[in-house]
Amino acid sequence: MSTAKAATEPQVMTGADILVKSLVEHGVDVLFAYPGGCSMPMHQALTRFGGSIRTILPRHEQGGAFAAQGYARSTGKVGVVMATSGPGATNLVTAIADAKLDSVPIVCITGQVPTKAIGSDAFQETPMVEVCRGITKHHYLVTKVSDLPRIMKEAFHLAQSGRPGPVLIDMPKDVQLGDLNDVDMDPPMDLPGYEPAAPIVPSETIRQIAAAIKLARRPVIYAGGGVILGEASEELRQFVNKTGIPVTTTVMGIGAISPDHERSLDWLGMHGAAYANYAVRDCDLLIALGVRFDDRVTGKVEAFAKDAKIIHIDIDGSELNKNKTAHIPVRADVKQALTELNKVIQQPEISDWRSIVSN
Repeated sequence: MSTAKAATEPQVMTGADILVKSLVEHGVDVLFAYPGGCSMPMHQALTRFGGSIRTILPRHEQGGAFAAQGYARSTGKVGVVMATSGPGATNLVTAIADAKLDSVPIVCITGQVPTKAIGSDAFQETPMVEVCRGITKHHYLVTKVSDLPRIMKEAFHLAQSGRPGPVLIDMPKDVQLGDLNDVDMDPPMDLPGYEPAAPIVPSETIRQIAAAIKLARRPVIYAGGGVILGEASEELRQFVNKTGIPVTTTVMGIGAISPDHERSLDWLGMHGAAYANYAVRDCDLLIALGVRFDDRVTGKVEAFAKDAKIIHIDIDGSELNKNKTAHIPVRADVKQALTELNKVIQQPEISDWRSIVSN
């Protein structure tokens, strides 16, 4: 009888249990975690619910966060790192900022002092949400255990959808230790205004881009990390082969096209090849794909491709016209845009231009 009674009793889980179980359900198989007093309940929960997770102890929190980045870059999955409050949490900041700039999907979980102590300058208290507000894609300070399943679901969705990036989850110790009955591990998300999917490029925009390419006599393709993240490398290669347009990449765009390709100009910018920079300087059409016109690429932005018409395609609308005004700015998935362009594109008359840039 006692067994039957136990079977019907509601399941009780702590906040730390919910967090670890959520990691498992989101397919996390590797966790980089450096323990401390305010994160200890989560480490203890790993012994109960984290059986399928391999926990790696870094020598330093920053190293753990960069390791999570490396994991995300090499696997395509979300990298996860965990640290304690105060100095443990702030040691993640450099890697979080790097992940934001390079669009790397990581979830950073930090311990925090109990909610009642927040704002009192408690031992090893640091306002991590405020510290990381400008360098995360999104951030959470969890104040109720009941919010945690939704927050975990949202964090993984935000980290890997649209333009990927880092998400911070700051976990007060009392929330980790708090109980919750009848836990729904798959609640609805609450993300008003968040639209990660880029709109389908209108056919008239595709025709406008195709016409600009047809009229160009000195075009250059400027391809960045968005091509890699958007899994559009094959579409880019088709586009280059169909048009014959020379292509240069950013450091983040390395691999989008082989450096041995006859149309490859290697990198551009201050770390790139002189001939790539000369080609961009002299082009009359710059086709920018998944890039952000970083200052290491542009130098003096006013002089960058100053005589060129610019087409800029990026999934992140905030990047359009941010650093360099585009004549045809397009918020779109690069893969979808290139797929449509490859259907209608015609090779421009650029044989003279190709002979110049190839020499």
